[in-house]
Amino acid sequence: MTTVTTKDGVKIFYKDWGPKTAQPIVFHHGWPLSSDDWEAQMLFFLGKGYRVIAHDRRGHGRSSQVAEGHDMDHYAADVAALVEHLNLRNAIHVGHSTGGGEATRYVARYGDGRVTKLVLIGSVTPVMLKTAANPGGLPIDVFDQLRKSLASNRSNFYFDFASGPFYGYNRPNAKPSQAIIWNWWRQGMMGSAKAHYDCIKAFSETDFSDDLKNIGVPTLVMHGDDDQIVPIADSAPLAAKLLKKSTLKIYEKLPHGMCTTHADTVNAELLAFITA
Repeated sequence: MTTVTTKDGVKIFYKDWGPKTAQPIVFHHGWPLSSDDWEAQMLFFLGKGYRVIAHDRRGHGRSSQVAEGHDMDHYAADVAALVEHLNLRNAIHVGHSTGGGEATRYVARYGDGRVTKLVLIGSVTPVMLKTAANPGGLPIDVFDQLRKSLASNRSNFYFDFASGPFYGYNRPNAKPSQAIIWNWWRQGMMGSAKAHYDCIKAFSETDFSDDLKNIGVPTLVMHGDDDQIVPIADSAPLAAKLLKKSTLKIYEKLPHGMCTTHADTVNAELLAFITA
């Protein structure tokens, strides 16, 4: 497998497709998935002549199932190690859900001179948890229930999650794809239960407000207005306001997993933004 080893000894699996001289697009996956979740986008942009890169977050997919470091600081540092290893310049970073938080922290801390654009899709930014400073967020009980479900029966929990709210398959007249559901389940079960458990705290409690304020590159913020995982009211519009150069695009009735269910729409929007 193709891996890079971080300073703390973690092996990060990655895919690197396309001409090494082409402009790179780096994809950051959501919880609890892997780089495989980006196949529709990677194949599309590979066909357009880009160099496409995606990694499995530590503890996810084929990367090391270590017990420690499942927080946004380590996630961003792991991306920095990969980018430095490949010596990527003029890169576009695209993050979905938890990957949006990871990409945001990476660009804010390590992106100077290496990043030209950023895309956040269904991102957990600026912060998901309800607090005194963020009264519109989700209560801690929501995330405690995720932890409880994962710990008690991870396999069943992941199947139900993919069968229901992630892709909007619990909506009236929805037509669930069993292949998509099982592929989500497969990716989730490849990773470490410990990493996934800890990552819930990372994606729900991390405040990315300062990171967003420090990002100067053009950023596209995309969100479905029927996102049941990261409610739009307390995410995309707020993140767009904090960014210096943002474009906000909201999609009617699209679910959290719109990169898969509506790949053609997402790919066309990404291409328009990248080539603008």
